[in-house]
Amino acid sequence: MKKKILILAGGYSKEREISFKTAKAVFNQIKKDYICKILDPKNRFIEIIRKFKPDVIFNALHGRYGEDGYIQLILENEKIKYTHSGVEASSTCINKIISKNIFIKNKILTPKHVVINNYNNNNLKKKFNIINKKLKFPVVIKPINEGSSVGVYICDKKSFFTNIKKLKTEKEILVEQYIPGREIQVAIMGSKKLGTIELVPKRRFYDYKAKYDKSAQTKHILPVNLNKESIQEVENIALKAHKITKCKGITRSDFRFYKNKFYLLEINTQPGMTELSLVPEIAKYKGISFYKLIKWMIQDASLNR
Repeated sequence: MKKKILILAGGYSKEREISFKTAKAVFNQIKKDYICKILDPKNRFIEIIRKFKPDVIFNALHGRYGEDGYIQLILENEKIKYTHSGVEASSTCINKIISKNIFIKNKILTPKHVVINNYNNNNLKKKFNIINKKLKFPVVIKPINEGSSVGVYICDKKSFFTNIKKLKTEKEILVEQYIPGREIQVAIMGSKKLGTIELVPKRRFYDYKAKYDKSAQTKHILPVNLNKESIQEVENIALKAHKITKCKGITRSDFRFYKNKFYLLEINTQPGMTELSLVPEIAKYKGISFYKLIKWMIQDASLNR
């Protein structure tokens, strides 16, 4: 009997479109080996799950609701094995403030930051002065719980107020010290270091378009032009971050490399699996096909993650 795999995709986040691309790519890899179905978790989806009775749920959701512990809690309650990280790790890593504080506590270098949690003009003016003093401009502003660089802006003093207005519906906004330098990403597979890739975007940084639009012509560099010691250092940091945040399965950690130091920006607990995605590219370079990578993720699925 073939096992049943239910791929969750779509959802309610701003990354809905990318989620479907991941799901289709996964579906095409495993459809011959498993009984597969893609499900958008809306409207009585628990009833559909119970009717389908999957052996494993492949979580292809990105962003809020799918990557923040919410869907993981539902799957734990339904007692169905699922991929990627569990409730605690997912809710920790999607919250950029909580995860940064864990990095700092564990002596992992990360950009300095200020939190804006009460959006109004008077508060913004006070925060602006604190930001100018503590972080200096330019700075990076972002929502605390979105992925795929959604709502991320690099701001100088002039553009700060204009850009931050775009995030005024957010309960909390993270303002980070802008770290120039090289864009380095590290993939972790279970408890092992999978590999490292460098990105050279033609845009100002590796934003949503650079990630998912071929026309952005982001350059992917493999192998990374760093010495063995530096690669070992950044991969060790990524593995440490993966472990201290209690992640499972596949993660991808985003770094900036500047003046011989690695700054950890964030951990992605559900990195994309599209044709432009980095983890499959790293895996392929390491001799692991996309098919083998997906199959490993399914075999790694469990409860109590």
